Amino acid sequence: MKLATIRTTDGTRAVRLDGDRLVDLGYADLGELFAEADWQAAAAASGPTHPVEGIDFAPVVPNPSKIICVGHNYTNHIKEMGRELPSHPTLFPEFADTLIGAGDDIAKPAETDTLDWEVELAVVIGKAVRRADEQQAADAIAGFTVMNDVSARDWQFRTIEWTQGKIWEASTPVGPYVVTPDEVGGVRPSLQVRTVVDGQVMQQDDTGTLLFDPVFLVQYISTVITLRPGDIIATGTPAGVGNARDPKVFLLPGNTVVTEISGLGACTNTVVEA
Repeated sequence: MKLATIRTTDGTRAVRLDGDRLVDLGYADLGELFAEADWQAAAAASGPTHPVEGIDFAPVVPNPSKIICVGHNYTNHIKEMGRELPSHPTLFPEFADTLIGAGDDIAKPAETDTLDWEVELAVVIGKAVRRADEQQAADAIAGFTVMNDVSARDWQFRTIEWTQGKIWEASTPVGPYVVTPDEVGGVRPSLQVRTVVDGQVMQQDDTGTLLFDPVFLVQYISTVITLRPGDIIATGTPAGVGNARDPKVFLLPGNTVVTEISGLGACTNTVVEA
């Protein structure tokens, strides 16, 4: 299934893609849907429909209880940043206020001139888990979506801890769909990821090359804290970020940035002045 949260004149709605229509599932958003014990049955239900064309996508889960991001998880990206392969995942938090929809504008903050792109496979949790074993971790994955972890590099590297460069308000596109594992080859999918800025391919890799795969990340993070329905894990970005290029390249107002993953769809966003 491909599931989404859309904006309507009556508020947000959780929907399922069915051909060229979106079926209303009777929930305000996917976070509310995934909180149901048998959300898969609820997601298969019939209901009123909306046309896909021209739809306004909200963040797939507008208000997750937590967003956990993983740094340095593709071998090529680790090398381009001049670092050694890590023995454990590098984790940092983001917050619901950072999220925007798959087609929303990215507002460039006036406080940075080093705004960078990061395409990421994001895991969406569908069942509460704590200290999950491998099977429990796999069962907790509702599906996958696309995230562009837009980063203010100057703020990120002010200290050895990255969070302040990652949590700018309304900066992080996520969507358009949460796609269930059965549609992408399982809970350890091998999918093509890429970023295109104004028609130029900047990043391209395969999620099969992740050092720490989605199941392992659910196990690892749930050891520390309970993962709840609707929580999001961003699994890291591949090589090709603007900050690692020579010369460096950053996003400017007027740029269009497309972050896409095969089988999941794409976020297409225009950069504007904040």
